[in-house]
Amino acid sequence: MATIKQVAEKAGVSIATVSRVLNFDETLNVPIDTKKRIFEIAEQLQYVTVNQRKNRSKKVNIGIIKWYSEIEELKDPYYLSIRIAAEKRCEKEGISFKNISTIDIRNASKDIDGLIAIGKFGDTDIKLLNKLTNHIIFVDSSPDEEKYDSVVTDYKNGVEKALGHLYELGHKAIGYIGGLEYINDKKDVIKDYREETYKDFMKDKEVFNEAYMFRGSFTPEDGYKLMKEALQIKGSPSAFFVASDPMAIGAYKAVSEKGLQVGIDISIIGFDDIYTSKFLTPSLTTVKVYTDFMGETAVETLVERLKSERQISKKILIPTKLIKRESCGKKL
Repeated sequence: MATIKQVAEKAGVSIATVSRVLNFDETLNVPIDTKKRIFEIAEQLQYVTVNQRKNRSKKVNIGIIKWYSEIEELKDPYYLSIRIAAEKRCEKEGISFKNISTIDIRNASKDIDGLIAIGKFGDTDIKLLNKLTNHIIFVDSSPDEEKYDSVVTDYKNGVEKALGHLYELGHKAIGYIGGLEYINDKKDVIKDYREETYKDFMKDKEVFNEAYMFRGSFTPEDGYKLMKEALQIKGSPSAFFVASDPMAIGAYKAVSEKGLQVGIDISIIGFDDIYTSKFLTPSLTTVKVYTDFMGETAVETLVERLKSERQISKKILIPTKLIKRESCGKKL
């Protein structure tokens, strides 16, 4: 391993100058060319600073807090897959982690370096999280972009692609089936960008109808119940955007019980692309959300911030992909 003296000699500067440049001392007044030369030589010689050596050897302990209960996770595996992906990345990188439930926040151990918060959290929750650590990355929400890192899905683009697909197939009367989520002890409804984008798209096409919107919880049971309600209204939509695949599974059952066929009489697009969506009959057209990548990215970003002591926050927007299958057909 190269020494700082070797870097200084090759760069033609003092050891102190090399040290201050490599440690990003902003008070040091040296030409840009000199700084560039020092960095290039340090890289060539594979010189590692003291701070870098400390960061490499330091053991990182991460807490993973989930917003959903275990029962809710099983009914809607969206958050479950994010959490499992984060845990797998920790195991792969040799990072120590522990799971913390929202119920146990007040009693949780404070011997963690950083926290991955999966889901939606209100002001009260965030204050409690800050008592555990100031290094928090939020996944699927971004409560304070100046203070916290976050990993979020590009809901807007995903919904626009889904609705655009239905519109191209000739569907103008498109219904919405989605869920309501709450924070701050269930006092405040969370803004859902899927719902907002649906409204904007339909209003832009001048075909928005409030009567075509149905909301409950993100479960198969409510997908079933809401689709049954939708099919009872006069002149019901010929297509539906369903805000989660588990809800779409329930919606399939309601359509079948009505004596109709998905993909022929009614077109359905889901959101998430959970594992079982391709095995439905007909297979579900849906918007793929890269939940595995979200969990992995959260771990990588948190560890990078802990080791680099970065001060500026990052908001990472993960793209989506429309997966076309058999549940959508042309308007009859």
